[in-house]
Amino acid sequence: MPSLADYPHIASGKVRDLYEVDDELLLLVASDRISAFDHVLPTPIPDKGRVLTAMSVFWFDLLAHLLPNHLAAPPDDPRIPDEVRGRALLVRRVEMVVVECVARGYLAGSGFADYDQTGAVCGVALPAGLAEAARLPAPIFTPAIKASHGEHDENVTFDHVADAVGPLLAGTMRDATLAVYEVAATYALQRGLILADTKLEFGVDASGVLVLADEVLTPDSSRFWPAQGYRPGRPQPSFDKQFVRDWLASPASGWRRDGAEPPPPLPQDVVAATRLRYIEAYERLAGRPFSDWP
Repeated sequence: MPSLADYPHIASGKVRDLYEVDDELLLLVASDRISAFDHVLPTPIPDKGRVLTAMSVFWFDLLAHLLPNHLAAPPDDPRIPDEVRGRALLVRRVEMVVVECVARGYLAGSGFADYDQTGAVCGVALPAGLAEAARLPAPIFTPAIKASHGEHDENVTFDHVADAVGPLLAGTMRDATLAVYEVAATYALQRGLILADTKLEFGVDASGVLVLADEVLTPDSSRFWPAQGYRPGRPQPSFDKQFVRDWLASPASGWRRDGAEPPPPLPQDVVAATRLRYIEAYERLAGRPFSDWP
């Protein structure tokens, strides 16, 4: 049985670490780290890496009829070291496209902030008078350029993406992103959850085929709201890290987002509540107990 030390470390992101298995395979390890406001927080969320991995596997399987993904083996493959089992996946090497592909069906987060200032999101004009958390007339594609570590992703227009990667690839990613959103949002609503928006990442494999990669439809990359009690015109309760953002932005944290100091440690009640939100999101969507994973 291999250990993690047997695989060369390639890179680390805010949440994930990447290791080389061989010329064709990589080991993608999800940590318990959590980020907010472009900072990796000093306090981990127990089981978060396992939830992200379990949920990604669930969605990759559910969406396999739409487009291929980068999974190369089941989550219990013997090449995955015991020390990271349950929060690591063997994935195929692909050439990642440095664009965050965002689909929005509801007006929230930076999308609402853009709309409030300009009446549009990433250059997509929207009807006047929409409230926060309002459902959009139709889902929209609102890409962003992935920022370097510690920087804020930049919302851009579709034309910007077309200039960066070519109109054919840009159009293919837009269509795939909206198709994934439509299927996932319909499924989530059957489970009592609204998928407000989601961020996807794509790669291109050796044959030039577009591949769904990284994570997919997790509480880190998506906004899930309970359908029961949904009412636009206000922030919605959520099954994502908005709970952590809200605490950091509150007077209780004593932290100023525009200041020079890094965010403080999270109190244990916030940690525990965030962990339960992540687990509940998985159990409601997957329809199985988290304790059964992997």
